[in-house]
Amino acid sequence: MKAQVNEIKISYKGGLKSSEWQKISSSQDAAELLFEDWDKDTIAIQETFKVVLLNNSNKVKGVYQLSQGGITGTLIDLRILFAVILKSLSVAIILTHNHPSGKLMPSEADKNLTSKIKKAAQLFDITILDHLIFAPDGNYYSFSDNGLL
Repeated sequence: MKAQVNEIKISYKGGLKSSEWQKISSSQDAAELLFEDWDKDTIAIQETFKVVLLNNSNKVKGVYQLSQGGITGTLIDLRILFAVILKSLSVAIILTHNHPSGKLMPSEADKNLTSKIKKAAQLFDITILDHLIFAPDGNYYSFSDNGLL
């Protein structure tokens, strides 16, 4: 009897060729891409954490939803995050989550998590380009633009 092996699978939607992937040049580019992708029915109700996977030219390989939590938080498992990043052969990432309250300032927990992910990413030569926090109205806060990365 063969044992079943669970595996994280990465797939790419839309059938785009790598030459057609969107390039991210600024926090505004990332924010537009991500807000368009966000579920507008839940952005004001539940906190969701996603990661944008990028190649060496900062072109988007995909967006992966890592977790969806409650009104005031969501859990992030770094092992799953890095399994997805490594499996997709991404060299750079953009972290993002929403604040259903609409408050854009990062909490101490947000800052600590970003720092922890950044330290782990350095071991794999993965660049954290930004961490965006969204409000339900589409406004966002960029860690990079505000000197927190």
